Amino acid sequence: MNLLLDTHILLWAAAEPHKLSPEATALISESTNMLYFSAASLWEVVIKNGLGRQDFQVNPHLLRRGLVDNGYLELSISSQHTLAVSHLPDIHKDPFDRILIAQAESEGFLLLTADELVARYPGPIRQI
Repeated sequence: MNLLLDTHILLWAAAEPHKLSPEATALISESTNMLYFSAASLWEVVIKNGLGRQDFQVNPHLLRRGLVDNGYLELSISSQHTLAVSHLPDIHKDPFDRILIAQAESEGFLLLTADELVARYPGPIRQI
């Protein structure tokens, strides 16, 4: 299964695995699952780190390197993804979350999230 991890799940997997639910840990650890991170997540880390958000205090260069070194695959943002955002209902305003939802939907990936609002969207999303 192709799994797209939202930004908080990525951060927790990389630096604070104790914050992951048992279900998240099992899905991430399953060797048959392909793990993806979005370029949007790294962009979100850069922006929110620069704003001083405590939950984003990580070096984005080291985060990316660690993800790649651990077998995660990078998902670029395409025009197809950006256009898919226009079809999403107005449940959540966060642009980073909305592009992740659109990417998961466009690619047929399962989006793993800890965010209750993101989980309200229809489609391939699982709150863990």
